[in-house]
Amino acid sequence: MSDYIINAIIKGILETVEMTFFGALFAYIIGLPLGIVLYATAKGRILENRPLNFVIGLIVNVFRSLPFLILLVLFIPVTRFITGSSIGTVATIVPLTIGAIPIVARMVESSLCEVSPGIIEAAVSMGASPVYVIIHFILPEATPSLLLGGAINVATVLGYSAMAGVIGGGGLGAIALQYGYYRYQTDVLWTTVTILILMVMLTQGLGNAISKKVRKAD
Repeated sequence: MSDYIINAIIKGILETVEMTFFGALFAYIIGLPLGIVLYATAKGRILENRPLNFVIGLIVNVFRSLPFLILLVLFIPVTRFITGSSIGTVATIVPLTIGAIPIVARMVESSLCEVSPGIIEAAVSMGASPVYVIIHFILPEATPSLLLGGAINVATVLGYSAMAGVIGGGGLGAIALQYGYYRYQTDVLWTTVTILILMVMLTQGLGNAISKKVRKAD
């Protein structure tokens, strides 16, 4: 491969890391509270509110069922309104965030459901408020599972970032498409695919290691 292609791949790696980091970060800023609300307002839970749970759950399910490529196209006007453009690395962070929020919310809800009801009952019996129980009992108990789910979510966002190359999103996906597919440079295609696989494996492995360390510390 030429120096130009190598530089393009390096730039693509940096763009992919940027999109993944900020996409996952913003998704957790919104998705984590949503997941907590979904958990706490479910039937029989400490803040039971079935109408609210139904509405939020419906919205989350609708967005989670949308294929990411369709979501990319549907939210082009929103992306253009927020960033001033519908293409490029910064613009791609918007649909990445929107696409990851429902996944994060459901993953958080699932992690919190693993907490033993006995711990919650003991906290409530001591007079702790629902918010206090969530912050000081439920979330700490669910931390290992939340970290493991976080690694899966980051890997998912990383995979989504590669798809964004279809509409000019930048990153390794765009390199694979522009050089590997359109120009029939199979070495570039396989190099970018390999790098993406390694990045996903590294993310997942790191998340697993941190989760195990936290679990042992408990």
